[in-house]
Amino acid sequence: MAKHNIVVVGGGFAGVKTALKLVEDKRFNVTLISRRDDFQVYGTLYRVSTGGSKQLASIPLTEVFAGKKINIVIGTASSIDRQARTVTTDDKQVFGYEAVVLGLGVTTNFFGIEGLEKYSYGIKSPADAEELKRHLHTQIEKTKQLDLNYVVVGGGPTGVELAGALPAYLSKIAQQHGLPKRKIHVDLIEAGPRLIPRMPKDISRRIARHLRREGVKIYLKTIVQGQTADNLIINNKPLRSHTVIWTAGVTNHPFFQTNGFQLTRGGKVRVDQFLQAEPGIYVIGDNADTAYSGMAQTAINDALYVSKTLKRIADGKDPNPYHAKKPIYVFPAGPDWAATLWGPLRIYGRPAWGLRRLADLIAYTDYQPLQLATKRWLADSIEEEFCSHCSSHSLPHPK
Repeated sequence: MAKHNIVVVGGGFAGVKTALKLVEDKRFNVTLISRRDDFQVYGTLYRVSTGGSKQLASIPLTEVFAGKKINIVIGTASSIDRQARTVTTDDKQVFGYEAVVLGLGVTTNFFGIEGLEKYSYGIKSPADAEELKRHLHTQIEKTKQLDLNYVVVGGGPTGVELAGALPAYLSKIAQQHGLPKRKIHVDLIEAGPRLIPRMPKDISRRIARHLRREGVKIYLKTIVQGQTADNLIINNKPLRSHTVIWTAGVTNHPFFQTNGFQLTRGGKVRVDQFLQAEPGIYVIGDNADTAYSGMAQTAINDALYVSKTLKRIADGKDPNPYHAKKPIYVFPAGPDWAATLWGPLRIYGRPAWGLRRLADLIAYTDYQPLQLATKRWLADSIEEEFCSHCSSHSLPHPK
């Protein structure tokens, strides 16, 4: 029986889930092209950067696809040939397809602001998160004091998560280094009029109120104009800091513009009712111009839809139209505290935090068997520090 060649490009939530579902069907030959050899769980990166284990955020692809027949290619897709129906990588490997699924994710956007790319930190990957964690410890070791200001730029989910976790973590490592107790200055900068601007205003207000109680100073309607080695320039004034974390901007993967896809004004790829940008070319997850694009839950739903659609086509059936599914929103904003929006329902505090922990477990089980997923989920209690001084202490890791 002739098999259908499917190429999946992208090793994130959308791409990996699509490949996992397709390899269940022996009618498909599946090639997964990923620039990384691991699957990264982005929602846990703020915890990795504040003392958590890298296990939370990084699962080797060989572990995800253990015992499954798939061709995993570590590389970067550079071009697509519609007529020849091929995808070519940067190292000139060429892969033919009957259908291609593109879920490449997004890239950091510094908006051309001078100095940001050079001097700021980020948490877009486990490597980024570990670099920030190393910096937090190294700065204290070298200066024997806390930074004057720890600045998080971006009032979206990632910025809120990190700003909420930093005060407790910095207090912990300061104590471990024997520093005298003093107020920790964590600043959260947002260009818009409120935090989490895509959410209802009451959610934004509750999150802001809790962050302030945690000691976070919030700057709204504040524009970043530049960064030097010693200062962040905001509203024409310098804010002294050697620790600026940029979470504010992302842009669609350059692959789509380079290869002539139709893009919206916001840079997303236009897709039809079957998530196709063109016949046989599916675009999913953060790259597609769909409702709720940018959420991990949406990426997974897109993957399930496309894998079912390809199976229906292999059966000789017509595909069903795509329907976006509204996610459940959970925003951690400090130890044991989160805000949840579930349809019309609002949940705050420890119960919402429990829902986030449950959501993390479900996310792991989407990509691993229950036993392995549970083990990785329980790694949340593991402290993982680069600093030998802190590793010798046993203070609990702030959740």
